[in-house]
Amino acid sequence: MWLARALQSQGFGSRKGCVLRVRSGAVAVNGVVRDDPEFEVDPVGLELTIDGVTWPYREKAYVLMHKPVGYECSHKPKHYPSVFSLLPSPLIERDVQCVGRLDQDTTGLLLLSDDGQFIHRMTSPKKGVAKVYRATCADPVDAAMLEALRSGVLLNDEAAPIAALACEALDDRSLQLTLAEGKYHQVKRMIAATGNRVDTLHRVAIGDFVLPATLAPGSWCWLEAADLQQLEQPWRSVMS
Repeated sequence: MWLARALQSQGFGSRKGCVLRVRSGAVAVNGVVRDDPEFEVDPVGLELTIDGVTWPYREKAYVLMHKPVGYECSHKPKHYPSVFSLLPSPLIERDVQCVGRLDQDTTGLLLLSDDGQFIHRMTSPKKGVAKVYRATCADPVDAAMLEALRSGVLLNDEAAPIAALACEALDDRSLQLTLAEGKYHQVKRMIAATGNRVDTLHRVAIGDFVLPATLAPGSWCWLEAADLQQLEQPWRSVMS
C-alpha cells in the first residue's frame, strides 16, 4: 500500500491532501520520516506519526468511549453537544458511528465504529448481545419490582411483555439490569412500568466486556481483538 493511500484510509484528508502532507515531511512511518507518497508500507504493525502525533494503522475503527452526561449520540445534536466532538478529527473523517445510542443523561460504555457489519451484529435484537446497566431510582427498589423486571413488563406500543435477562438490587435505590435488546428508552420505560422512575443510568458492560475503571468520562480508546471477542460473547452473568 502506498503511504499516501494509507494516510487517506485513516482519515487524514483527501488523496491530494495526503500526498502534499507526505511531501512536506510531516509523516513518519514507524518512526522514520518518509516524504515519498508512493513509499510502500505494510499495514501489519504500521504506526504513522503525523505532525508529531503517533497513529496506529487500523483497517477498521473500533472505539470505546466512556460517555459523559450531557452529550447526544448524534452527528446533528439538537440540545446538547455531540459525543463526536470528543473524538479526534481523523475518526470523524472515517465516519465512525455510534453502535446504538445512549440518552444525553445516560453515561457509560459507548462503542463507535466504521464497520457496518460489526454495528449490525452488536445492535440486532436477533443477535441478543447483552447490555448491562446500573440505575438509581427515585423510590426504593423492592422484591416485587425486581420480580416484575425479571418476568416481564408491558411497555406502550409493545405487543408482548419484555423481560430482563437478569436483574438484582445493588442497594435500597439502585439496581443492575441486563437486557438483550436496545429499544428506545428501554431501561427507563421498563422501570417506569413497575411504578418507579430512573434518576441516573450508567451502562457498565456489553457482552463480557466491562467498561474499564481507568477510562475517565469523556475519554476514548481503541478496542483490540481480544476486546471484540469479549463484546460478542454469548450472554452470561459477567457482573456477578
